[in-house]
Amino acid sequence: MAEQHNADAAPRASREVAGRNALPTDRFDQLEKSARVGAHRVIGRPRRIWLFLVCAVLGFVLLTLAGVLYFQLSGTSVQDLRTGTQTAETTAPPKVKAELDPTAAVVVLNGTPMENFEAVVDNEITQNAWGQILFSGPAAVNDVEISAVFYGDPADEAAALGLAKELGGVSVFLTTDYAEYGARLIVLLGTDYAGPGSDQLSY
Repeated sequence: MAEQHNADAAPRASREVAGRNALPTDRFDQLEKSARVGAHRVIGRPRRIWLFLVCAVLGFVLLTLAGVLYFQLSGTSVQDLRTGTQTAETTAPPKVKAELDPTAAVVVLNGTPMENFEAVVDNEITQNAWGQILFSGPAAVNDVEISAVFYGDPADEAAALGLAKELGGVSVFLTTDYAEYGARLIVLLGTDYAGPGSDQLSY
């Protein structure tokens, strides 16, 4: 009996001690149960700025070395590049010098309202030996405003400039529109003509 009494008394004593040591309940004891345990922290990713800086520096060094090797292998120097640039900038196509050709076949077309004015200029060219008149007559229209000398072959530019100068400095153009006349130079007279014989021009 004594042993049974002692066995019953031990659990009762333990419960009494646990009751005395138990803490009072608070608002945290009333939280709903959840499967989540603890707090989760976001782990920051390591910064890789240094990696980009290293790659940029390596790229710059490699490009520089590639440029140096190119110049060494090609035999080109910075001075050569500067000289080449200056030469390209300063070099211009040579200007054609006006040179009258008395043997050039010439056609005179009158684009003014004055009839037979082409004969006046035709006479000036013939008497002064500025060219060989092949044909002279009226132009397709009689309201041409700008007088000019046309040539169809680039080789005749100097002759065209020379004749244009003698005719008071009229304009010069390269064209094949008058190839049907078979002449090297075509003189088209307009209302602005102020060269030899213009004193006879009247409307």
